[in-house]
Amino acid sequence: MIHEILPVGMLACNCSIVGDETTGEAVVIDPGDEVERVQEILACHNMKVKYIVATHAHIDHVAGIEKLQRASGAAVLMHEGDLPLYQNLAVQAAWLGVRPPGMVEVDQFLREGDALRWGSLQLEVLHTPGHSPGSLSLHLPGEHRRIFSGDTLFQGSIGRTDLWGGSFDQILHSIQESLLRFPDEIPVYPGHGPATTIGEERESNPFLQGL
Repeated sequence: MIHEILPVGMLACNCSIVGDETTGEAVVIDPGDEVERVQEILACHNMKVKYIVATHAHIDHVAGIEKLQRASGAAVLMHEGDLPLYQNLAVQAAWLGVRPPGMVEVDQFLREGDALRWGSLQLEVLHTPGHSPGSLSLHLPGEHRRIFSGDTLFQGSIGRTDLWGGSFDQILHSIQESLLRFPDEIPVYPGHGPATTIGEERESNPFLQGL
């Protein structure tokens, strides 16, 4: 398996490229910007994108979707709960003082329990609202087991809940019910910042004490 992480854009969103070496198929998670860099990594590994997945639709995670989709023809996937956020990228861009990115149609809305398969790999979809209504986390089982937590869980912190559709109670519930049920040794790759583990966050994350 290939897993490359590129912090992209002004807010350093962690864009993950997860590829199956046998089939040459890849999933790109959260292409927030700098699509040329993403394409360079794909070309380096001779990978073709099968799915583009947004863990949520804040602009720093989705601004590169249109460019990558038009270049690759890959299917675009997110949770329907974040469609209003995606449809209002121009408003989000105005908040940051940047030009609004292009948009494409969403090909598939993901739900809790869905599974995406490419080559010998798969991602299991966890609906973890709180940072946004449609926030997702993604579990990769098997030999290379790991979790992509989007902006739900960070090293030593959790996603902010003061933006549209955010809920502090809901994000804590999502973490407790969907993420903390995994074993301590499972690596977690957040949408920003360094990787961590379930055990590290269970033990030391100040937001999770007492859950």
